[in-house]
Amino acid sequence: MDKFTVHEGLVAPLDRANVDTDAIIPKQFLKSIRRTGFGPNLFDEWRYLDHGEPGQDNSARPLNPDFVLNQPQFAGASILLTRKNFGCGSSREHAPWALQQFGFRAVVAPSFADIFFNNCFKIGLLPIALTEDEVEALFQAVERQPGFQLTIDLEQQRIGTHDGSLSFGFAIDDFRKYCLLNGLDDIGLTLRHADEIRAFEQRHIAAQPWLANAI
Repeated sequence: MDKFTVHEGLVAPLDRANVDTDAIIPKQFLKSIRRTGFGPNLFDEWRYLDHGEPGQDNSARPLNPDFVLNQPQFAGASILLTRKNFGCGSSREHAPWALQQFGFRAVVAPSFADIFFNNCFKIGLLPIALTEDEVEALFQAVERQPGFQLTIDLEQQRIGTHDGSLSFGFAIDDFRKYCLLNGLDDIGLTLRHADEIRAFEQRHIAAQPWLANAI
């Protein structure tokens, strides 16, 4: 998992509340057993004018020009700004995978569905909860200023503009913050103790050698 320390990126405004996980990544794309390749189908029913199917060549599909992520000024955005209760609906891990694989490093909203919120941290996608007034101020700034960017400083727990004209603090659990700063997912956390695990296995086999043939 990539470390998250300080990130500066273009902001894409998705001005919708209660965006559910089926909108984020529709159910027909959940058949893959791999954890890659979901980015092209992020917000599939909103991004494209036809009905997408797994394995389809997305480059040949007609785009919806009115959808925010298809607009040239938001190409390459890495921070998604949206409204309350983002990620509601079914508890599919594919939703944060699709967001991350599209290129987003963080999602900013007034609130998130609990399971979606927890799944984000498992892959290093940072969900930032601000007040509705703070989110509204960011939406207005995006509208006023083409190419609007934000800087996220995880160590300081601040998000704001480079010039400091907008700056907000955000809360994050200490353990989750530690994992993001150090790029540690569940496997990475376990591997920190690899030497201890190997030493335990050696002692265990030495004390009970018949187990070696059973493994």
